[in-house]
Amino acid sequence: MAGGGGGRRPAPPREDVLATAMEMIAERGLEQLTMAALGREVGMSSGHLLYYFGSKDELLLRTLEWSEGRLGVERGRLLARAGTCRARLDAYVDLYVPERPGDPHWTLWLEVWNRSQNADDTGRDRQVAIESAWHRDLVALLAEGVSRGEFRRVDPDRFGAKLRALLDGFAIHVAIGLRGTDREQILGHVGEFLTEGLYARD
Repeated sequence: MAGGGGGRRPAPPREDVLATAMEMIAERGLEQLTMAALGREVGMSSGHLLYYFGSKDELLLRTLEWSEGRLGVERGRLLARAGTCRARLDAYVDLYVPERPGDPHWTLWLEVWNRSQNADDTGRDRQVAIESAWHRDLVALLAEGVSRGEFRRVDPDRFGAKLRALLDGFAIHVAIGLRGTDREQILGHVGEFLTEGLYARD
């Protein structure tokens, strides 16, 4: 029966909880986020949130996995479109680099990395799974470019590892708002690295 005043309010969709958690972590950091505050935002009790997530660290990982899932769909769409391998590689880089200082997705990553030393094996495995998806897609794209003759004969796995290390370092600069760096400068540096690494003569 609709409208019963004593009825229990349904829990919000899981995606709404995780989206709100991401926004609050980006604004306040995980240390300042409480289950009670998150519960007020999404209309759930802190007890229910603890039941679903168990801890703030688990909430953080699930929020990151949800955010990464959305990015994975976008990454797949970009990499499947028609065009040169270099154009798709540039799109991959554009998706990887934070949009701005305080980028919510990158704030999640910084929080996860900050807690990695204390993570259990399961938590570390989940982080590796996320990282591996980015690497796997990059290696496949590089291998395609080599097989087509568009890129010189690099080792896709080694070159991909170097590129992602470069991207992670630059991305952190953008995410924390390091003075003297901005997104356009970073994209320019990465573009030069790709041109020198993929088109220089052997």
